[in-house]
Amino acid sequence: MINIPNLEPFEVYAIRYAHHANRRASDNYLGTVDFHDAESGLDYFVWVLRRDQEVYLVDTGFGEEAATQRGRQLLLRPAQGLALLDIDAASIRDIIITHLHYDHAGTLGDFPAATLHVQDAEAAYATGRCMCHAAMRHPYDIEDVVTFVRKVYAERVKFHRGTVELTPGLTLHLVGGHTAGLQIVRVWTQRGWVVLASDASHLYGNIGRNAPFPLVHNVADMLEGYAIVRAMADSEAHIVPGHDPMVMQRYPAPSADLEGKIVRLDVAPTA
Repeated sequence: MINIPNLEPFEVYAIRYAHHANRRASDNYLGTVDFHDAESGLDYFVWVLRRDQEVYLVDTGFGEEAATQRGRQLLLRPAQGLALLDIDAASIRDIIITHLHYDHAGTLGDFPAATLHVQDAEAAYATGRCMCHAAMRHPYDIEDVVTFVRKVYAERVKFHRGTVELTPGLTLHLVGGHTAGLQIVRVWTQRGWVVLASDASHLYGNIGRNAPFPLVHNVADMLEGYAIVRAMADSEAHIVPGHDPMVMQRYPAPSADLEGKIVRLDVAPTA
């Protein structure tokens, strides 16, 4: 582990807000797979980075309407998950949007004071010619995208192009693959550099076996993205996939009453 002198670490939390069960191997992996854990449900997370008075939210999840339309089990609104950590959604000033899919950029209205951090390439993709094709626009929600555009006009969006340092110990990195403008989050913690991979790797098995997730804009970029994720993290154990239910088993809850709802990612996982 590399020490960075005089740099306070972030606490990092994963809030599990929804679930999708009964997924087949073909729903999770592109091509033919024969490993035993290929059939796996998906958990849905938003992430909190906290250091003293600094609080960053990564993604904003979805709400009741999207859950009903897409057949997902909503466990709680992301804003309610923040309340479990004594964080008022209305007080959030900075939100990192890894990409604009419905499950990462919904409920924006719950965060009226926030500035959104988004890659140029993602905004162009989500509002450009690719959205003329039903298969490409399906993971997006038009109302979420319209809300995002309204945030742009209200000067509540900060655009980035590639790698950017938001604050010492917190950087964003353009990966693409899953979408044209997907970005990952690298954060300094008490155990070193942790990477929130978001949908650069939905499951441990995607990056662990170089087996792409089927919902993909560019397969080559997704595979190259695995190398970027690995390079940014201190080790494989410092990589946190975006939707794997194993995250809730590998990491501890902050307290007994938050079991099954929130886990801490800035502490070492179990094997």
